[in-house]
Amino acid sequence: MKIIKYFLQFLFIIIFFFLFKILGLSISSALGGKLFEKIGPLFRSKKLIHSNLKKAFPDISLDHLNRITKMMWNNYGRVFAEYMFIKKFREDRSNKNIIIEGQEILEDIKKKNKSVVFISGHLSNFELMAMHIEKSGIKLSAIYRPLNNMFLNKIMERIRKKYICKYQIKKGIGGMKKLMHLKKLNYSTALMIDQRVSQGIRSDFFNQKALTTTIPAQLVKKFKIPIVPIFIERINNINFKIVIKNPITFDNEETTKTITDKLNLVLEKMISYKPELWIWSHNRWK
Repeated sequence: MKIIKYFLQFLFIIIFFFLFKILGLSISSALGGKLFEKIGPLFRSKKLIHSNLKKAFPDISLDHLNRITKMMWNNYGRVFAEYMFIKKFREDRSNKNIIIEGQEILEDIKKKNKSVVFISGHLSNFELMAMHIEKSGIKLSAIYRPLNNMFLNKIMERIRKKYICKYQIKKGIGGMKKLMHLKKLNYSTALMIDQRVSQGIRSDFFNQKALTTTIPAQLVKKFKIPIVPIFIERINNINFKIVIKNPITFDNEETTKTITDKLNLVLEKMISYKPELWIWSHNRWK
């Protein structure tokens, strides 16, 4: 039954992708946002979303909860529609829809051929971050978790490898071996640290213990490399701002736990700035 379900989802998405292609980027993004405002709550529990928001912001009002939830679904839908136009973003050398703050940091990494770890979360149109890093000429690998839908995953992998980041590394033992090989060739790594993982450590995240990936901390300890936080916000419609923060270095005495705790604090600040741009439907504290 799952195969049939996944295939029907695949057909549904392909039909919409063709529709979006006809309508163009601006209209498709707006349509995707409005569409997800309506259908998003049918797939994910409003109770779970509100529970997550209350964990992060205990004093939040009901009106604010509802407003963030609605805007979250709107952003989610826009990202869905904008996937059809990733090539357009990639090939636009002028970055007319993206303001970049901290480009000099990327230029320094490129000039010195340094290996770093870029960290972020699933904020706004998060795919544009790795795309911009690679467009800037930095040797990059990106860690990802394959989609459960095997039909859709093939298309997404192809899009990601062609237009976002050539070296896509699956989570798991095989992926870690490939990651270590690329690290020896001075490749930087980009990964999202905001999702629940099956293996990790319990670290404070918005005042709640959450199972958190230790990959960034492990890379810091093994290769003595800095962490570079990167953030993206949707300014309006199809216009974005990417902010590259100064590299964070850690003393040798730092443990995997203390590094992970500090990185969760960095992530909290990113999310708190515009909470409607994060995916609160994810069961982060399960």
